Amino acid sequence: MREKELRLLFTFDTTEAAIAMEAMCGRMGLPGRLIPVPRAITANCGMAWSAPKDREAEISDAAEQNGIRIAGTYFMIL
Repeated sequence: MREKELRLLFTFDTTEAAIAMEAMCGRMGLPGRLIPVPRAITANCGMAWSAPKDREAEISDAAEQNGIRIAGTYFMIL
């Protein structure tokens, strides 16, 4: 079993935005993965991008530059 740690979560209004984030991060070598949105958070598409907690500025800047709309940013222990 994986040890729980504080993670950065980005949520999206659309599944299209979540998949675009996955593709963009893959192309740019940015860390993270798509996960189901935790119950404590609500998001329209039900998917979130989970990344290391110290990469918020880098990933959100890349999303903005690539036209990916982030609905919410959270820090949670997962």
